[in-house]
Amino acid sequence: MVGEQPAAPPRIGAPRTGVVLIGRNEGARLVAALAAIPETVERVVYVDSGSTDGSVAAARAAGAEVVELDLSTPFTAARARNEGFARLREIAPVELVQFIDGDCALQPGWLRTATAFLAETPGCAVVCGRRRERFPQASVYNRLCDLEWDTPVGEARACGGDALMWAEVFEAMGGYDPAVIAGEEPELCQRLRRAGWTIWRIDAEMTLHDADMHRLGQWWTRARRYGHAAAEGMAMHGAGPDRHGVAGTVRALTWGLALPLAILVLAFAWPLGALVLVLIYPAQVLRLARRYAGNGERDFALRRAALSVLGKLPEAQGALQYGLRRLRGRQGRIIEYK
Repeated sequence: MVGEQPAAPPRIGAPRTGVVLIGRNEGARLVAALAAIPETVERVVYVDSGSTDGSVAAARAAGAEVVELDLSTPFTAARARNEGFARLREIAPVELVQFIDGDCALQPGWLRTATAFLAETPGCAVVCGRRRERFPQASVYNRLCDLEWDTPVGEARACGGDALMWAEVFEAMGGYDPAVIAGEEPELCQRLRRAGWTIWRIDAEMTLHDADMHRLGQWWTRARRYGHAAAEGMAMHGAGPDRHGVAGTVRALTWGLALPLAILVLAFAWPLGALVLVLIYPAQVLRLARRYAGNGERDFALRRAALSVLGKLPEAQGALQYGLRRLRGRQGRIIEYK
């Protein structure tokens, strides 16, 4: 029941760990990810979603077990992780599973630190650490990602795509929901927390990530994916005690849909009123810029604030995309920005 402290999985000696790595056309990033996996790992399973760049051959050359997803079924990260986990359980008696994306690489010492935390923390099902961007100075978008990954240390509501979990608990929860095309990790964590488990973010270096974002279009697509994830999360768990996805969806639809529509209507009926509403956007940018300028980098703070406000447009687009898909009863397709 929710609120009850679940029993920890039985442990005899050091827990055995397997890795499930997912990717599609990650190239050199995948090679780096495979090379960073420590030798103490029991087995590595790489799940490929239709790569055409030699990723499958590279994974096999590195000694990984390879699962190639059926092309006739829509790809989702959730589906890839589930199939990788199923294969891992077939070939190795692991007690822990480290999920990682193909554009990430484990940091030295992470698995040792995370394993110790799980073993010492009753009721903890998932642990994650600090994900960092490998090239934060390569673009403003990469740098924003690096800030996004810097989440508070302590008990958390959710993890990201990189996380260490008890395999038995993951299996008992039915894994990720394969129909969720974005935000599958927070969705799983909602179910875990309602079953009484906890998720922790610890103060330890976990992975290096390469967002490889250099164009506004990439950033726009990623923001649209976030809006879709928030809306789908709200539809699935928004009625829960922490109102999952509600705040993000409301902000996106307010700033990215309702306000632009109001401006458009007033532009014909009351142009002065439309101008007043338009001025809300630069005012919000300046307000956020003052908040972000604490580290003294005012130019970056202004760009960060402008992209934060502009980002509500693609987020609203993603939320509407989910709503229309749900009304039509159609299966969603993965939203990729690379």
